[in-house]
Amino acid sequence: MIKLGSIITYAGNDLDTLSRPFPVLLVFLRHFGCIFCRESLSDIADRKQKILDNKINLVFVHMTEPQTAVKYFQEYEFENFDHIPDPESRMYRRFGLGKGTLTQLFGLKTWVRGYKLNKSDEYNLSTKSVGDNLQMPGVFLLHKGQVVEKFIHNSIADKPDYDKLIHYSFE
Repeated sequence: MIKLGSIITYAGNDLDTLSRPFPVLLVFLRHFGCIFCRESLSDIADRKQKILDNKINLVFVHMTEPQTAVKYFQEYEFENFDHIPDPESRMYRRFGLGKGTLTQLFGLKTWVRGYKLNKSDEYNLSTKSVGDNLQMPGVFLLHKGQVVEKFIHNSIADKPDYDKLIHYSFE
């Protein structure tokens, strides 16, 4: 069991307290230059109103300094959402997210999806890595101090079902 009370966000909130009245969607990003992370930020931005309507607290975890992260978050209008800077990847390990294998990072699925996304020019691919290129991402839904749902990527090209996470039944 993960102790959420000892995890403090950049705004000074602890995850346990945040998750008590309303759920928390905790999104672990790889690095801001990653095309799949850009896609995830875009997918979540498309669902921002649903997240707010369902009274879900959205918190991002990233591996860079706060000022750099805020610049990226502003692109998707997430500047008013909380985040957790984790340059040493301690939170990632705490939630069971490790470094990717060659297949997870560079497998056929990654190349095919990455090529399609890059070709679309929709996600502003950056060759500059701002974070750890080897880190695997993940998404966790927290409620009342517990992890109630999660999506652990088997490949960096995996795409979480954000709608399922947002509409999780808390009864």
